Amino acid sequence: MKLRWPLLLLIAILFAGIGVYVGMNRYAPGPAADDGSARFFALALPDASGSAMPMSQYRGKPVLVNFWATWCPPCVDEMPELNALQQEFGVGKMQIVGIGIDSASNIAEFAKKQKISYPLVVGGASGTDLSRQLGNKAGGLPYTVLIDSRGKISKQYLGRVKIDELRRDLLAL
Repeated sequence: MKLRWPLLLLIAILFAGIGVYVGMNRYAPGPAADDGSARFFALALPDASGSAMPMSQYRGKPVLVNFWATWCPPCVDEMPELNALQQEFGVGKMQIVGIGIDSASNIAEFAKKQKISYPLVVGGASGTDLSRQLGNKAGGLPYTVLIDSRGKISKQYLGRVKIDELRRDLLAL
C-alpha cells in the first residue's frame, strides 16, 4: 500500500506534464502558409458599409492584421490599445487592419459605437480560413499577425496581445 501512493503520484505528475506540453504546442501559432501574406495582400475585403478595401494598399510598410469578433471579449478589450498604438505610430509608419469574423451588420453597429481609427473590414467565415493560412492552427480569437514592410510574416500572437511586447516588435522592424 505504501508503495502505491508515490507511484500513483509520479504517474499523475507525468501525465499532467504531458498534458501541459501538448496543450502549449497545440495552441501556439504555427507557421503560416508559404504564400499567406501574399494571399492577404491579394484580397479586397468589404468595410462595414460594404465598400471593398484592397489590402494591397498597405504593401510596403509594416501591417498588423488583427482577427477579432464583436462577441469576443478579449478582442474588444484589446482594441483601445491597438487604436492608441495606431495613433502613436501613424499610418505612414505602420497600419493596423481589423478583420472581423462576424457579419457586416454586427461590425457596422460596433463601428458606430466605438471610435476605432484603423480600418475594420468584414472577413466573415472566410476570415477564419485566412487566419489559418496565416498560422492560426487553433482557430482562436483574437489572433494578430505582424507583417514586415517586405511582406514577410514577422510574428504571430494568439490571444490578447501584450501591447508592450507588440510595441517592441514594431520598433524592431
